[in-house]
Amino acid sequence: MNTLANTTHYYLFNRLLLPVVVVILFSGCASVPEIQPTVQQQSPIITYALSLQGVPYRYGKSSPEEGFDCSGFVKHVYEKQGITLPRTVKAMASSLPQIPKSDVHSGDLVFFNTSGKSFSHVGIYVNNDKFVHAPSQRTGRVLVSSLKNNYWQKHYIGARRPRRF
Repeated sequence: MNTLANTTHYYLFNRLLLPVVVVILFSGCASVPEIQPTVQQQSPIITYALSLQGVPYRYGKSSPEEGFDCSGFVKHVYEKQGITLPRTVKAMASSLPQIPKSDVHSGDLVFFNTSGKSFSHVGIYVNNDKFVHAPSQRTGRVLVSSLKNNYWQKHYIGARRPRRF
């Protein structure tokens, strides 16, 4: 008799009660409105720059077909949007208005001293302390890095803002 009672309870729970509980739980979830995350609209400059991730680093080059060095990458990205920048890191830094680090926005240029000379590297600020750049032959490709990384913090020397896009 005890076995029959256990079997009956098992049948009632698993065959009848469990499916009803599942339906109730899921219908409750279905009535909760979907929350959409707020997505900031990326500028065409950032979208295009990020699409070039993985393109090889090549000193002195400035095209996706041949590869990029840091200033060639930045110049190419901006030219695609109709904005002409100088070819070298130093000339970019000299010709663009300086902005404080606390005011850096998406699309601004971030500059570094990576070789003992001022303004020896440049990248494009994306957001949330991230920037996209063509770092070096050692890393070998265009990639996104963090300004919070110790290396980039130590070598950061300033930001500049190209003409608004």
